[in-house]
Amino acid sequence: MPVPPATPRPTLEAVAARAGVSRATVSRVVNGGAGVTEQLAARVRRAVDELGYVPNRAARALVTRRHDAVAVVIAEPETRVFTDPFFALQLRGISEELTARDAQLVLMLTRGDEDSERVGRYLAGGHVDGALVFSVHLDDPLPGLVRRTGLPAVFGGRPGDPAATPYVDCDNRGGARAAVRHLASLGRRRIAHISGPLDQTSAVDRLDGWRDITGAAGAGLDSAPDLLASGDFTPEGGARAMSTLLERRPDLDAVFAASDLTASGALWTLRGAGLRVPEDVAVVGFDDLRTVAQHTDPPLTTVRQDIEEMGRLMARSLLDAGEGVDRPDSAAPDGIVLPTTLVRRASA
Repeated sequence: MPVPPATPRPTLEAVAARAGVSRATVSRVVNGGAGVTEQLAARVRRAVDELGYVPNRAARALVTRRHDAVAVVIAEPETRVFTDPFFALQLRGISEELTARDAQLVLMLTRGDEDSERVGRYLAGGHVDGALVFSVHLDDPLPGLVRRTGLPAVFGGRPGDPAATPYVDCDNRGGARAAVRHLASLGRRRIAHISGPLDQTSAVDRLDGWRDITGAAGAGLDSAPDLLASGDFTPEGGARAMSTLLERRPDLDAVFAASDLTASGALWTLRGAGLRVPEDVAVVGFDDLRTVAQHTDPPLTTVRQDIEEMGRLMARSLLDAGEGVDRPDSAAPDGIVLPTTLVRRASA
């Protein structure tokens, strides 16, 4: 059976003929240019709708030097990105904002220096209008590579490189303080901490918040170094760190974990050791990942950061900068830091 010929795509010329205007006028309306009256612009938009005209992005990019595409670069391997709900939430916030502004998302992941070099080459190649970069590690060359491309960029999380700005983050240190204060208010005095990977500023800030409270003069809290164990923001890392803590300090009575996934692993280990939560050991996490915190046994008390909103703000900041939109007066010159909130459930 013969295949019917494809219907040709409507052209700018066809839109111009339908609207009764010049091709240049149609081009200005479609590409957001100035110098067209509202009456003529309305005629062009009506003709575009009637014909089903779709702008040729490649041709438009030659004129406007814009691609309506943004690279989202996550400095983590696929095995981490596609198993941690944190990344899904942040990507959802970014995607919502980009979609609302008719921009495409180009996802790029890195697993080491070679991948970072590949991403740097792609960004320098002029394929996108800017980059959103997050989960950067302190020794990662990525911020420098992004900066050398000259592309506008916004970073997720306080960057270790002071030049890697602007950025969007939450109040990691303040949230950690609130978590430890809450545990202390319950009468817990031997409050352990399972950190995240300390080559990331979020983990460092949460560790510092734990130290601020446990080490405060007159607080009456145990601040011994053997109450600290390293994790990696994963359940498995949390389980291993909890085992280490119980071996060192079987008398501990509370744990502040640097992430909800870490806390979920700690709960597995506590249950396996025959300890009751919160009666024997109270547990607080960080993130408020609903798919995790509400389904642990018991449900997890945690520090909420608005992960989706952080993603939206990253995308909005980048696109606004590209369109010459001024920052609000309340925004810091180098970044935006969102507040955190303690969410109380049954674990503490």
